[in-house]
Amino acid sequence: MMRKAVLTATVGAAALAFGVAACSSSSSPSSSSSSTSSTQPKIGVILPETATSARWANADAPAIKAECVKKNLNCTIQNANGDTAAEKTIADTMIKTDHVQVLLLASIDSTTGAAVHTEAKAAGVKIIDYDRLVTGNSPDYYVSFDNVKVGVAQGTALAAAVTAQKITSPDVAILDGAPTDNNATLFNQGYMSIIQPLITAGTWKKSAEQAIAGWDNPTAGTTFTSMYNADHNINVVMVANDGMANAVIGQLTNQRLAGKVAVSGQDATAQGLQHVMDKTQCFTIYKPSAKEAIPAIDAITQIVNGQLPTTSTTVTDTQTGNKVPAILATPVPITLANVALPINDGYTPKSQVCIGSYAAKCTANGVK
Repeated sequence: MMRKAVLTATVGAAALAFGVAACSSSSSPSSSSSSTSSTQPKIGVILPETATSARWANADAPAIKAECVKKNLNCTIQNANGDTAAEKTIADTMIKTDHVQVLLLASIDSTTGAAVHTEAKAAGVKIIDYDRLVTGNSPDYYVSFDNVKVGVAQGTALAAAVTAQKITSPDVAILDGAPTDNNATLFNQGYMSIIQPLITAGTWKKSAEQAIAGWDNPTAGTTFTSMYNADHNINVVMVANDGMANAVIGQLTNQRLAGKVAVSGQDATAQGLQHVMDKTQCFTIYKPSAKEAIPAIDAITQIVNGQLPTTSTTVTDTQTGNKVPAILATPVPITLANVALPINDGYTPKSQVCIGSYAAKCTANGVK
């Protein structure tokens, strides 16, 4: 897997509180602009994809656009749709043709991101890594959730769910995110800090572990099926995000095991929240886009006004040893107890979650 970025210990670890609920029973790059005024500072925003997570188009892009409008910035927002060549082309246009002052980048992978970084720096363009740190070619700033804490929250919630579900001999299969995504490395660092001691102590058994290239959901499903065919005692699945969890739950449904196996998730997607209400997924992780978009655009505003952005900590790029000024937000675990939160906040559209049989479930679980 990709080498890990280590969080510098300059911020105290915030406690993650959550309720425990048993879980029993390729298109062309898309773009938008916040303004067309030539007098406003030009900002380029590149998001990575839409195939494996709806958050980039449905949550991050609107949140960033709204903040750009508030700060009177001319932001062009484009999505590379999982195409690394497209990401480079978008960046090249933004840097050489649009002459952006700052580039906000959520790269598909670190190799592509490093190439974009090199071009931006050569042109004197400030670069802020958004959500994903590009290792090996450090950005000027980094804005994200604390991704080790995301993993810790996942591991803690999964262990709590196993206890609540009264699984006496936990046999865990682990599906990690893409090995080219530094966030996947950090998530793993976090959840394995909870799970590995249980395995070492003999309380849990580790059946299998596999990183899923490109966070590809169908691959996650077939990989889990292979794991289960090799070990029918698997009763816990540590899955790095909701998209892959949905594929795993689909396979469990085929085996009539959905709800009997403890399954994790992340991203508070519509399907993830539906699975939580169905009790086929124990939890998801809510990362409100505003908690990244607002500080990212605030930092950009400070840069274009000739100021140093206000940061809260640093992260260390272990490939270069550089300490990158960072702003890190804290994630929120979502179980059945607070499943309405992302919907009521407007993060996950009610129109996508509370449909069909889920309308009544949403009402019963406090969705407004």
